[in-house]
Amino acid sequence: MGRTIVLVDGENIDATLGTNVFARRPHPDERPRWERLTAYLAAEWDQPAVGLFFLNASNGTMPTQFVQALLAMGYRPVPLSGRADQKVVDVGIQMTLAALVDRDDDVVLVSHDGDFADDLAALKRRGRRLGLVGFREFFSGRLNALDLDTFDLEDDVEAFKAPLPRVRVIDLDDFDPDRFLV
Repeated sequence: MGRTIVLVDGENIDATLGTNVFARRPHPDERPRWERLTAYLAAEWDQPAVGLFFLNASNGTMPTQFVQALLAMGYRPVPLSGRADQKVVDVGIQMTLAALVDRDDDVVLVSHDGDFADDLAALKRRGRRLGLVGFREFFSGRLNALDLDTFDLEDDVEAFKAPLPRVRVIDLDDFDPDRFLV
C-alpha cells in the first residue's frame, strides 16, 4: 500500500481566508480543523495520509502552541527560515515537490498558488496521483489547467466547524436552499 503526502501551504490558506472569505484575520475557531483533512484524504484514496505543514519561522520564533497542536494531529511541522526576500514556505514546498519526483508517493497540495504548477506537472508526467485542496473558486488558473483531483476544504473535507461566508457559483445539482434559509 502506498501513502499520500499532504503538503499544506498554511500561509496561503490563512491569507485566502483572511482576504477573500472574511475580509479580516480569521479567528482561531474559523480556521480549518487540519486533522479532518488527513482523515478525509486517507479515506478518499484508501491509504495513509502524511501531513507536512509548512511554516514561516524567519523571525526566529515558532508558534509553539500551534506546532504542538499540529504534532498532536499527526502532522509534521516544517518551520523554515530564510532571507526577507525569500518566500520560504513556497520554496520549501517546491523543494519537497522536486524531491517527490523520484518517490512513489501520491501527493496532495493544499494551496491556491500557481507557483507550484510546474512542480505538480512534473509529478503528473511521472503518472502520480495528485490532488489539490482549498477553495475551488480561488485555485490559480495554472493549477486548474493541470486537471488534478480537487477537493474543497469546506464542502468536501468539511474542515470547518461552521459554514463560511463564501459567495461562489453553485451547480444546480448541488444547490441546497436550506443553507440560505438559516
